[in-house]
Amino acid sequence: MPTRRALLATPALVLAGAARAQNPGPRFETIHRFNTPAARQGVCADATRAWVVDDRLIIGFDRASGAEFARFESPREGPIIHMNSLSLHEGRIYAAHSNYPSEPMLSSVEIFDAGTLRHVGSHSFGIMPGSITTWEWHDGVWWAVWANYSRVFGPNQRPYGNTWWTHLTRHDATLRQTGGWTFPPDILRRAEPMSISGASWGPGGFLWCTGHDHKEAYALRLPAMGSVLQRVHTLPIEAEGQAIAWEKGDGNVLWQIIRSRREVVAQRLSGL
Repeated sequence: MPTRRALLATPALVLAGAARAQNPGPRFETIHRFNTPAARQGVCADATRAWVVDDRLIIGFDRASGAEFARFESPREGPIIHMNSLSLHEGRIYAAHSNYPSEPMLSSVEIFDAGTLRHVGSHSFGIMPGSITTWEWHDGVWWAVWANYSRVFGPNQRPYGNTWWTHLTRHDATLRQTGGWTFPPDILRRAEPMSISGASWGPGGFLWCTGHDHKEAYALRLPAMGSVLQRVHTLPIEAEGQAIAWEKGDGNVLWQIIRSRREVVAQRLSGL
């Protein structure tokens, strides 16, 4: 027979279970998708447009009609080699670009007019301790992710850096570095032998990140002390890693690509 204490506790347990059922916690729901051969590296979007990137190609799409409105394509011989991700800021598209998987690692940010995709600027970082995969404006400063890989690439047939050297940096408006952090060990272990492919500041004030192969996003925050980012949430998403971006104008919609299907997907976050 249940004790008096157990009987008294039962209504509270029932109410707690009902509350959990009504609010199951943060989750993503797919609200938009379309296919394009360019969906190999990443995507960014605002309320009416989406821009999708391949290594040397960016295509702008009208979201209502699905029609292409602008295109940039670099010749196969360069100078653009491998664009990793896109971000949108004040009418311009910023592409994180590298010479991956060549060595030494070289990185730049290439800048395009958002309406025409005309190339309007470039900043070269030169040789850095990693290959840039993300460049985004948030909270009055720039943020970059520098990827390293434990996998063997290229003619040198040796690891392309080391996954554990993957790190986040903060830069002021002059692009001077003002801070740097590494990623939680469990996330880097999960990413091996690849790295952090996507990162975008979003809901909760968190840096939301993706790896290269797993259908999950990590919500991270800056630490109060030390140099290691802190993981707050791990949530399932449709994308198998790759670059991501929160929609400009609707900060609860995460844009992603499913590389294996050349598909662009938008998912809305709720319950955070």
